[in-house]
Amino acid sequence: MLLAGYIAFGDVYSMKNQAKLQEFGSILSEILVRSLVSPGPPLRWTIIANPGAGGFTINRRWKKHIAVLNSILEKAGHNPIRKNTAPSLYSQGWSKKTGLIPTSGPGHALKIAGELLKEIAGENESFHLIITAGGDGTSLEVLQSLYHASPALRSKFAILRLPLGTGNDGAEAWEPEDALKLLINPTRTELSRGLKLSTASGKTWPSGDPFLAFNILSVGLDAFVTHMTNIMKGKLPGDSYKLWVDIAALLYDRIYKVSPMEIRSYDEKNHEIKNIREKLLLCAMGVSGRRSYGSHKMILPDDRNVCAITQMSLFRKIVLKELFSSGGHAEKPETLLFNASRIEIAGSNPILAQMDGETVRLEKQDFPAVIELTDPVIPVLRFAK
Repeated sequence: MLLAGYIAFGDVYSMKNQAKLQEFGSILSEILVRSLVSPGPPLRWTIIANPGAGGFTINRRWKKHIAVLNSILEKAGHNPIRKNTAPSLYSQGWSKKTGLIPTSGPGHALKIAGELLKEIAGENESFHLIITAGGDGTSLEVLQSLYHASPALRSKFAILRLPLGTGNDGAEAWEPEDALKLLINPTRTELSRGLKLSTASGKTWPSGDPFLAFNILSVGLDAFVTHMTNIMKGKLPGDSYKLWVDIAALLYDRIYKVSPMEIRSYDEKNHEIKNIREKLLLCAMGVSGRRSYGSHKMILPDDRNVCAITQMSLFRKIVLKELFSSGGHAEKPETLLFNASRIEIAGSNPILAQMDGETVRLEKQDFPAVIELTDPVIPVLRFAK
């Protein structure tokens, strides 16, 4: 059933990759029937997998991931087999045994998650586990759909993001093994926040959906790096994000004018706590502190969730470039780190914004733009305390 459904999308990927997906889904479903997640009610699951993710297409990664899966399966053998476990009814249309649905292109994961919410809304007894197997892009699409779930639905499901893509900064862990351990150990469900970008012009995605992120939302040089990386993805070998970091240090100022910006920040009680007016290279806000982007570049290296970087000379950019990847920039004079629940950004020149790897260009009429934490809305798994 999985193979037939997959070929229906144009046979974009090789038979070898389809076999990998089947093996992946088969082992993961064996783990799930011994999962300790929400041990009371019947467990339903869906695995949303991106066949083009590096974890499936890069052989050395695939061999590592399949070894990890088998290791977790062996450990799961110590848990009892659960009664009344099965893939969701929607995913059974793709693979009755494994519940794995391969995505066929941009927007497909968003649609899958929307259909799953309809199924969850119609059930009262089961707990649903939605697993993404891909990178930040796959996770973002699913989370954008789950963001709109009603409070009543949120108690019926949780999401687990397996890091199998090029960028895995928003996943439950950087390594698949650490994320998979959540399936075989006692866990709890916790509601996580997101980030929302609003503009003075009311700009949204062409679909009408709001600009959302669930890891880091930022404007400036880093969004330019993300934008160019997305354009060249699959066309350049190696770490194209790192390559564009190097290029951006040289070219960004020539493409986007770095002019004074005003950043007003507020706490959860809407009290203004900081006002910055500087020429800024970038301003990044995280769902929390200690977060990375661009394949583990530690832009938020401590508990503070906002980082602004002021303009500097080309020589200084070259000297400090690596520090911005490792987190060593925290103590440099160009770095402003602080906590905020909402920031308002006023500027006069176009600038790029990025939301977990997806970019949009902000024009003069879009300012002031607001980045703010959402209410806790996404049910995620955490190890039981």
